Amino acid sequence: MTETATAGHRAEISEPVSVPVLDVVIPVYNEETDLGICVRRLRAYLRDGFPFPARITIADNASTDATLQVARLLAAEFDDVRVVHLDAKGRGRALRAVWEHSDAQVVAYMDVDLSTDLNALLPLVAPLITGHSDLAIGTRLSSASRVVRGPKREIISRCYNLLLKASLQARFSDAQCGFKAMRTEVARRLLPLVRDGEWFFDTELLVLAERAGLRIHEVPVDWIDDPDSRVDIVDTARKDLLGIGRLLRALYTGALPLDELRRAVGREPLVPGVPLGMVGQLVRFAIVGVLSTLAYLLLYVLLQPLTGAQAANFLALLTTAIANTAANRAFTFGVRGSAKAVSHQVQGLLIFGVGLALTSGSLFALHHWAPQAEVHLELFVLVLANLLATLLRFVGLRWVFRNPRPAQVRE
Repeated sequence: MTETATAGHRAEISEPVSVPVLDVVIPVYNEETDLGICVRRLRAYLRDGFPFPARITIADNASTDATLQVARLLAAEFDDVRVVHLDAKGRGRALRAVWEHSDAQVVAYMDVDLSTDLNALLPLVAPLITGHSDLAIGTRLSSASRVVRGPKREIISRCYNLLLKASLQARFSDAQCGFKAMRTEVARRLLPLVRDGEWFFDTELLVLAERAGLRIHEVPVDWIDDPDSRVDIVDTARKDLLGIGRLLRALYTGALPLDELRRAVGREPLVPGVPLGMVGQLVRFAIVGVLSTLAYLLLYVLLQPLTGAQAANFLALLTTAIANTAANRAFTFGVRGSAKAVSHQVQGLLIFGVGLALTSGSLFALHHWAPQAEVHLELFVLVLANLLATLLRFVGLRWVFRNPRPAQVRE
């Protein structure tokens, strides 16, 4: 037996016999009755229906009954079962204790009630073993899933996941299904960023993984609700809402080093020479550009009769350039927080100078060759000049927001 300190809590670990490809963690709290049945059933599946070496790790969360004794008896009986004992409760805390120190290629977990059909385990972990994906989750909310549970839990689950989509822009479908896996290499990089040690752990892990550009694989599952579940729905919902608020603040202020994580475990661009995320940046830049151009033209039309063409062009371009830089900073390039905001605006104004030179030069040339040019012709020339200025602006803003420090970035 060895002892390791994890998150300030003592974790007592029985050593594995050999190095597995998959380490399946079963977090337990006061499960003396069901634990033996669960482990024997899971072990039989891994032995007879799973093609890779696997280990079962029982993570005991400070149980007050005989759960730890049952776990140790199982570990003594089977050489592919080990025990981790923590002196504090919390599913996330238990998973962190095992996953961060696992020697397996892939780590996973499932609930002790085995609500999820085990036939989904191989489809869950196969993309991780091959390296195709970084994380994998079972989903009960796919149209291909088959789920048996009461209406109250069904409504709560769907409302919670809708809340995640609305507040955190989550794209995964089921945050709380107790059937997940990830590559151990990714776990070691990602887990230090996850603060929650209880039920919000899953949600926080998935949101951070998604924001860091990691690939999440989803598997529709067959799932039967455990009527003996001990989860306190009201308390869990309260803590989940607090967790969402905390995560929103951290993402908005740029407190999480997601850019650093992306560089460490992210994926190379599919097209050589095209930086990762550049296509998305172009789309977002185009949206901002169209809105800015419309605002510019509107301001020009309003100001031109009052100030003349050159002054109207200058004022309209300056106003929209400041708003354009702020919008591209947050929306296109994902930089949040006040750090370097003034510096970015100053650099944006330098780029504005290039656009001003192009548009003013175009107006000067137009009035030189056609002194009586009407407003609609001026607008046509300005649109053409702005198209060229926009291309130069995109290149310039990529330079302004190049390699921002992780603390400034919201992916």
